[in-house]
Amino acid sequence: MAPKKEKLLLLGATGYIGTHILEQVIKAKESFGRIAIFTSPSTAQNKAEVLAKLKTQGVEVIIGDTSNSSDLLNAFNDIDTVISAAGRPIIAQQIDWINIAIQAPSVKRFFPSEYGTDIEYDGSSANEVPHQQKLKVRAALREQEKERKGLEYTFIVTGPFAYGYLAAGKGSLGSFDVKEKKAVVLGDGKGKISLTTDPDVGKLVVAALLHPEAARNRALRVNSFTTTPLEIVEEFEKQTGGGKWGVEFIALEKARELEKKAYEDGNPYAVGFTLRRIWGEGGTLYERRDNRIIGAEEGLDDLTDAVKVAIAAQTGA
Repeated sequence: MAPKKEKLLLLGATGYIGTHILEQVIKAKESFGRIAIFTSPSTAQNKAEVLAKLKTQGVEVIIGDTSNSSDLLNAFNDIDTVISAAGRPIIAQQIDWINIAIQAPSVKRFFPSEYGTDIEYDGSSANEVPHQQKLKVRAALREQEKERKGLEYTFIVTGPFAYGYLAAGKGSLGSFDVKEKKAVVLGDGKGKISLTTDPDVGKLVVAALLHPEAARNRALRVNSFTTTPLEIVEEFEKQTGGGKWGVEFIALEKARELEKKAYEDGNPYAVGFTLRRIWGEGGTLYERRDNRIIGAEEGLDDLTDAVKVAIAAQTGA
């Protein structure tokens, strides 16, 4: 007897990272019994063409309000796994979604919106401003596990999104500017950093879905590749004609000062300053990544692929 195919519901599927997750889920649709997304009435109106295309690809579109428990409970009917790609402003709202998922008889797994920096990398992580809401979500999932409420979970930790990290950027804590042929890097540029391209985030989520035993009730620390800022500069030089780029180095101590000032000034990019500082301190590195336990060692992007996309994004090529 063939194993039962999971029925999936994605929340935030038309947002930035949700789009990439959904795209890879659709590519693997033969592995799943049902693919549905839950979206708001405003998204249904503003992204009508996007949703129409998704329907032609076999995606069921459910319209409702994530703050309405009845809407969500109805959407969770006959769903096995809920995948959240909630944006940072509504991360904490996932705690309500978890409680509703527990009430839904069919829902057995929940993937909260992580897909980025490890919020439990070490002891200092608990004090980092950007991590606070995600930490509350993890705590809620672990508490219901302790109470034996039956909802399994997986935290997909990918490290920084490569396309964002390789962008021209705003502020002064890291950027790769193709037009100016200039990079700004933290430290001496030799410290390693783990990156995941946006499509690979989706591939890694799919891999976790297809390996439920390996992914059960744990964080999976996965990535596309590991490199250094100076290796990134070399790859940009190679793909932009071979000429040398200018490189500005910012000491980590200076980065911490700029981060502190950003919060004091109410700078909207303050969270980005914190994340860049964490990455510069090595907060994306592990002795061993978890790709292997979900069968995701092959078929992912490398530095060459990521830089090619970054150049195209900046030049419109």
